[in-house]
Amino acid sequence: MEDNKLFQIGDVAKMFHISVGSLRHYEKAGLLKPEYTDSETGYRYYSIRQFEVLNTIRYLRVLDMPLNEIGEFLKNRDIDIIEEKLLRQKEMVAAKLQELETIERKIDHRLQHLRDARNAELNVIHLKKIPPYRIVWLKDSLRPKSYLDLEYAIRRLEENQPQSLVFLGKVGVGISKENLQSDHFDQYDLVFLILDEEDTYYGEIEQHPEELCVSICFRGSHNEADAYYRKLTGYISERKMQITGASREITMIDNGITDDPDKFVTEIHIPVKYAEPIQAL
Repeated sequence: MEDNKLFQIGDVAKMFHISVGSLRHYEKAGLLKPEYTDSETGYRYYSIRQFEVLNTIRYLRVLDMPLNEIGEFLKNRDIDIIEEKLLRQKEMVAAKLQELETIERKIDHRLQHLRDARNAELNVIHLKKIPPYRIVWLKDSLRPKSYLDLEYAIRRLEENQPQSLVFLGKVGVGISKENLQSDHFDQYDLVFLILDEEDTYYGEIEQHPEELCVSICFRGSHNEADAYYRKLTGYISERKMQITGASREITMIDNGITDDPDKFVTEIHIPVKYAEPIQAL
């Protein structure tokens, strides 16, 4: 093959497994201009001596190096320069890997959350121990009719956060201990965010140890919750328990996931303890 042989842009694209558009983009960015451009037809041709440059560009693009940095290197090729750029790119790749691992764990949490909802035993009160958790509270009086009514409160929780709450734990609403004790279930006092283990949140976080809760899952959303609060507080009263904190109500499946209201599932937790026996004087 002769050194002065020229190849059409389409042939070069096929040889290097890239698009014609990429070659035109590299030309526009000043990285690789054709060896010859036919003034009449506009056809572009590349020479064999340009293949090494194109291979370098392709290699550095695979490493996700920006075009401007590739251009800088091509204008001033040097071992120290490429080593520095590769080390910096390696650091960026490591950071992306860590971010992807976090996203993978978040997806696993959401999948488990969805499976728990689909397999939940409905309308049955359970007394269960909840593992330690971290929670962020926002005092906000509201009566949500759907998940959309929580959006403003969620945005307030999201203020000053480096990442969207889309990638943070579970958001829900709660009723204060005082209102639970007074059987006032018509309005929520709190919005909360339960953080997953890998979550970072900038703000006031409460760390809770393992706690005892009465809980129930039911078919429906916040509109139907009132009757289930009455069931839970009745259960608590019958067993002479004491409510120790605000409820935590989460729509496990709602119209953010499905258009079918008959598939909505909501879970309520109320933290409790057994009443301490009265000491004899």
